[in-house]
Amino acid sequence: MLLRYFYDEKLAHASYVVGCQKTGEAVVVDPMRDITAYEELAKKEKLNIVGALETHIHADFVSGSRELNDRFGTKLYVSDEGDADWKYQNLDGISHQLLKDGDQFKIGNLVFDVMHTPGHTPESISFLLTDKGGSADKPMGIFTGDFVFVGDVGRPDLLEKAAGIQGTSDSGAASMFKSIERFKALPDYLQVWPAHGAGSACGKALGAVPSTTVGYEKAFNWAMQFDDEASFKKALLEGQPEPPYYFAVMKSVNKVGQKLIKDLPELKEITSAADIEALLAEGKQVLDMRPADAYSKGHIQGTINIPFNNSFTNWAGWVVAYNKPLYLLLDTEVLDEALVALHSVGIDEVYGFAEAETVLAQADNLASYENVSPSEANEMVEKGEAYVLDVRNQTEFDEGHIDNAEHIMVGTLKNRLDEVDTDKTIIVQCQAGARSAIAASVLKANGIDNLVNMTGGYSKWQQEVAPVKQ
Repeated sequence: MLLRYFYDEKLAHASYVVGCQKTGEAVVVDPMRDITAYEELAKKEKLNIVGALETHIHADFVSGSRELNDRFGTKLYVSDEGDADWKYQNLDGISHQLLKDGDQFKIGNLVFDVMHTPGHTPESISFLLTDKGGSADKPMGIFTGDFVFVGDVGRPDLLEKAAGIQGTSDSGAASMFKSIERFKALPDYLQVWPAHGAGSACGKALGAVPSTTVGYEKAFNWAMQFDDEASFKKALLEGQPEPPYYFAVMKSVNKVGQKLIKDLPELKEITSAADIEALLAEGKQVLDMRPADAYSKGHIQGTINIPFNNSFTNWAGWVVAYNKPLYLLLDTEVLDEALVALHSVGIDEVYGFAEAETVLAQADNLASYENVSPSEANEMVEKGEAYVLDVRNQTEFDEGHIDNAEHIMVGTLKNRLDEVDTDKTIIVQCQAGARSAIAASVLKANGIDNLVNMTGGYSKWQQEVAPVKQ
C-alpha cells in the first residue's frame, strides 16, 4: 500500500493519495482543485487514479474531484447521507457512487468502510481503511475529513453563520456529540488522517501535527472529555472564529458544480498604469499583492492590498467580490502560484495581470498612508485627534482591547463602511499589524483617506502603552 500526504499551507488543507501498488490503482481523499501534485505522483509511482473520495461538501476550498474526473475519468465516491438540502447536484454524466453508513467498497486490495459522522455537516462521512494486501483483517486508520482534527473537532455552526441556514448550529452540535461517541468506540491504535491543520477556520483549536490516533484524541482532545451533551454543545459553540464570506460560495460550488480550470478566462497582460486606472474607473477590482509596507508608501488609488503570503487565500476569500472581474498587480514570477491560490477558493473571474513595479513606476500620483507606532497612536488619541478601529476577530477583541476602540472585523469591513466614523483620523489596529494593513487598503479604496495604520498592533500596544497606564 502507498499513502501520501499533501498539504496546502494557504488553506491549511490536507489531502491524501492512497494506492494499491499490486494493482496499480489509487484514490485521492478530499482532493484540492490543483491536481498537478497527484498527477506527478501517479506518473512517478506508475499508478492509475481511479477514485476521488469526498468526506463532505466542503465550505473552505473548491474540491478537485471534477478535475480528476476530467483528467483521468476518475469515479467519485460521495455521501448520500443528510436530507435533500445536502445531496450533490453535480453528478450528471460523471461516474460516481453514493455512500451511506455501513457501505463498503474496494480499490485493488484496499477496503474502505463508510462511517456516517454528522456534526460539522449533516452529510459528513469518514472512511476506515483496511489494507488486505498483506495479512490485515482490521482497519489501520480513518480519514475523518472535518469531523475529528488533531486536538479539535469540526465546528457545527458554519451552515448557520456562513450559509444562513437557521437553527443548524444547535442540531449540528447535538449530532457531533453522538458522532464523537461512535468515534470513542473505535480501537485506540487506529491512525487518524484529518482534512485540516492549524490555521483552518473549520475549527477553533486545530493542532499543527499532520496525523494522530484515536487513543491520543480520546485522551487529549478537549472535545472528547464530555459525558453530557448540554455541556459539550455549549463548549463547542463558544469561541468559534468568524467564518469567511467565501464559505457560503464554496458550499454552493461544491454542491452544484464549478467550471473546470481549463475553461476559465484567458488572462491578458496589462502594461500601463493608465489601463489599470481605467479598469478601476469602470468598477473592476484590482488587487495589489505586494508587501503592505511597499503598498503603504505608494499605490494606485482604488486598489486593495492583500500581500501574497500564507494568509493570502483566506483574506482574498473575505475581501474579493466573486461577481466582479478581478485584475492582479504582482511580481509576475508568482503569477501561476497566485492563480492556484485564487482558484482554490473559487475566485475564477480573473481577467488580467500586470507587473506591479513596472506599472507603478508609470503612475503620476500615487496614494499612500502613514504607519504609526503604538506610542504615536496613543498620543493622537489622548489629544482627541483620532480614534482606534480594531479589526481583529470578535474573540480577540473580547479577550482585551484598547479603551474606547470601535470594533469591525477586517473581513466584514467592506460591507460595514457606513459604520466607520470619518470625523476623526482612524487608527487602524489588529493584533500585529498585518490585518490592519489590509483594512487600511479597503478603507482607502473606498475613499476613506484620513487614516493611519498602527504597526505592531495590540501586542505592541500592550508593551509600549499599557504598562505606562498601569
